Amino acid sequence: MVRKAFRIAIAAGYAAWLASLPVPAEASVVIAATRVIYDANEPEVTLKLSNEGQSPALVQSWVDAGDVRGAPSNINVPFTVTPPISRIDPSRSQTLRLVYTGEALPQDRESVFWLDVLEVPPKPAADSRETNHLQLAFRSRIKLFFRPAHLQGTPDTAAAQLTWRLTQTGGQLAIEVHNPTAFHVSLTEITVHAAGKAATFDDGGMIGPGETHAFQLKGEVADAPDATVHYQWLNDYGGPGGGDAPLGPGTAAVSK
Repeated sequence: MVRKAFRIAIAAGYAAWLASLPVPAEASVVIAATRVIYDANEPEVTLKLSNEGQSPALVQSWVDAGDVRGAPSNINVPFTVTPPISRIDPSRSQTLRLVYTGEALPQDRESVFWLDVLEVPPKPAADSRETNHLQLAFRSRIKLFFRPAHLQGTPDTAAAQLTWRLTQTGGQLAIEVHNPTAFHVSLTEITVHAAGKAATFDDGGMIGPGETHAFQLKGEVADAPDATVHYQWLNDYGGPGGGDAPLGPGTAAVSK
């Protein structure tokens, strides 16, 4: 009985040690873009998926409206994706077709959705089923922007029209950003400079058309006449852009 308990303890310890080891894992299926822009004048948008792994991959694709936990069968969005399920062999590719199905969406501003690509690993080979396997399903999720025709302005100039002011949220120093344009602006980093000091936000965030959002800052800075904001943003291709803007009137605040 003691020996059996000892063997169980050794096995449990070994299993815990195995679980603590890092597991190298990466998706085999690569999406050819970091975001999708769907112009309303286009009948469809295509997107290429490539399998850069050594095994066939089963891929499920769908569009959601923002609920990351929603089941594909229960999601109601004005887009269809074909094929919804596909097998991609190693070194081969598959083209997804996204089609807008015509349901009413705002015509004076962009709407945002998310394209999901779920990669399901193949079953273990028959000669290796007696050994233990850790299989992971990889889900990639990228933004899908529906862009109506004849919007005022351009996406490339939207970031320069943001307005900024210092404020406080929950007792913490924050930068409040307002987007007066018809386009979404994806920010990657914000730095406020004033009186020789700086405070930053580097977690990334998106400001929708007409929205105002406050991002908490790290560092120490105060509202001052010489205060400026340096911001970095992403364009339609996922490439970086940047600019500087004056800090508008706000709540004088200092935080560490």
